[in-house]
Amino acid sequence: MKKKNVKPSAITNKRARYDYEVSDSIIAGIILSGAETKSLRMGHGIIRGSFVSIKNDEIWLNNMQINPLKTNINHLPENERTKPRKLLVTKKQIGQLMDAKHQGLSIIPIKLLTQSRFIKVEIGIGKG
Repeated sequence: MKKKNVKPSAITNKRARYDYEVSDSIIAGIILSGAETKSLRMGHGIIRGSFVSIKNDEIWLNNMQINPLKTNINHLPENERTKPRKLLVTKKQIGQLMDAKHQGLSIIPIKLLTQSRFIKVEIGIGKG
């Protein structure tokens, strides 16, 4: 019998809901290269320990690790595996996140959705 190649539909941060009381969540797009996209679709990403920061009215995902596949290891060097990645959200959502940050709440990634055509990140506003 032949085994099916099962691809994960989401990469989750299991510690997020344990460490934080998440009250609201936003789904955001993420800017990636082709090698990073291929690795994430195969489930080679880790968002445990990553966080979201706001710089110059832009949202950045920091400390997310993308491990390369054997086929694209040359396209994903060691220094680019944990680089900050820009998140795509609307100005209204940026305002909500900035207000939450000023209130002392944390912005954390909860889930990395890879099942559709685009790769999305679910980020949550939580109290630690």
